[in-house]
Amino acid sequence: MSAEDNIKKNNIKLPKAADPVGAYVATKKAGNFLFISGQISMNENGELIKGKIGKDLDLEKGYKAAERCALSLVAQAKKACNDDLNKIKSCIKLTGFVNSIDQFTDQPKVINGASDMISKIFDESGMHTRAAVSVNSLPLGVAVEVDAIFELN
Repeated sequence: MSAEDNIKKNNIKLPKAADPVGAYVATKKAGNFLFISGQISMNENGELIKGKIGKDLDLEKGYKAAERCALSLVAQAKKACNDDLNKIKSCIKLTGFVNSIDQFTDQPKVINGASDMISKIFDESGMHTRAAVSVNSLPLGVAVEVDAIFELN
């Protein structure tokens, strides 16, 4: 199935691809690669998902926040590919940042939210390498931020 078919089949609603709010671009193509700047956790209403995992939010809410980051990544990819996700050959890498307390050690389980969503949308071509990193804080106090590298056809 195509990514668009998987989006429809799973009743996934992509958010609007947000414009950058700093001195950077949302996406950059280099050769056959598409680099996507970090996407922060926002809910379906465009509100920030804030808090520290292990204090303000539990693992499940962190997972959901990471899913939302992945949806934003796909929205950015779609925009960069002129609304044609068939131009995406594969997901190469995700890097996930988790705003968590010192004692929290399940960052990979949080970032599984993003990984699972990318795989749900892109099937086998969604399989990727990954890093899941704990951080002391993230921009605007969000819980999760994820960036991505995709390979283009």
